[in-house]
Amino acid sequence: MSLDLSTSEWTAAGEAELDDAVSLRRAIHAEPEIGLDCRETTAKIKAALAGLPLEYHEGGSTSGLIAILRGQKGENGRTVLLRGDMDALAMQEETGLAFASTIPGRMHACGHDSHTAMLVGAARALSARRDALPGTVVFMFQPGEEGHHGARFMIDDGLLDIAAADAAFALHITPNAPAGVVITRSGPIMASADTVHVVVRGAGGHAAMPHDCIDPVPVACEIVTAFQTFVARNIAVTDPAVLSITKIEAGSAHNIIPGEVRMLGTLRTLSEATRTTMRAAIDRIATHIAAAHGATAEAWIDEGYPVVVNDPRGAALIEQVAAELDRPFAPMPQPMMGAEDFSYVLRKIPGAFAFIGAAPQGSDPATNPPLHNTRMTIEESVMAQGIAIHCAVATRYLERGFN
Repeated sequence: MSLDLSTSEWTAAGEAELDDAVSLRRAIHAEPEIGLDCRETTAKIKAALAGLPLEYHEGGSTSGLIAILRGQKGENGRTVLLRGDMDALAMQEETGLAFASTIPGRMHACGHDSHTAMLVGAARALSARRDALPGTVVFMFQPGEEGHHGARFMIDDGLLDIAAADAAFALHITPNAPAGVVITRSGPIMASADTVHVVVRGAGGHAAMPHDCIDPVPVACEIVTAFQTFVARNIAVTDPAVLSITKIEAGSAHNIIPGEVRMLGTLRTLSEATRTTMRAAIDRIATHIAAAHGATAEAWIDEGYPVVVNDPRGAALIEQVAAELDRPFAPMPQPMMGAEDFSYVLRKIPGAFAFIGAAPQGSDPATNPPLHNTRMTIEESVMAQGIAIHCAVATRYLERGFN
């Protein structure tokens, strides 16, 4: 069986899998799971893949699953990994869909239900052509992308070492781009994400007599302003940082100066160098400003996802496949400051992360509810194209590598 990408084989395969992919996506959407334990979703995946020539492996720390398809042609050939995340968000769905979430406070608002369904469709289509595959495909079904470091846990469990991949790829839908358009870029494509904590401690007392106190509130305000000044005057715009303080807690009454202020925020960068610079600056600025006012401050970072860095060869391969499948391609002009834990995979394996537009038919991509919105919806027919892209990227890499 030919794997020539000049034919419509993978486009037809995606269309053939679409109905089943839509059904699976809707079943997952109606019963969303959060975090590292997505056992019901994993069960749905296994049921959809039943009877296929796949080798399954699960880790001990999550419900993550890898399914390995070993091609009959060239067992010693290349290995490629395709990732689909499967966890939902802690938010109340307001789409009004017939298959809306049946679990209060949970919603698939980031498209992971469609990512899983597309990857299952690709596994089915590629399994049907196993005899022609010149290598191995690893399908990575990952929980815990939404802030739970699921990819890192699966790596730590050794799941990605069972069939060590030479390249890795992932697709992510976006309702804010026209349906079917493929979007990616070389180098950094999404930011690192660290959580920032600052506690300022002073000496509380009567609000009418601040001179008898050490008021931590103006100290905290000065620290927040100094953070922004540091970013603006010390961080190059060509290697940016975003530092947002999003929560400030202090006080109990209008006439009491509190003894403590707690602040919470997020730090986003596009390089490890700027990330290191910002972490040091946060501690230095907070502690020194507090000391200047006779207060004390403690700052610390909860380390989040690394920067998502696309290998230029992987990004180029996705662009080439889009052209060969006659799919529209839009180069991404600049990185997003959102984060994604496929970054852990790309630190281990060269490859690329890409978006595929999924604006519902007749909608305006610019004004559609975005990812992580309670009303976010997608154009489900796009999943056929996602399946085709998964298959084409995998076979293209197995046949030619990054060439």
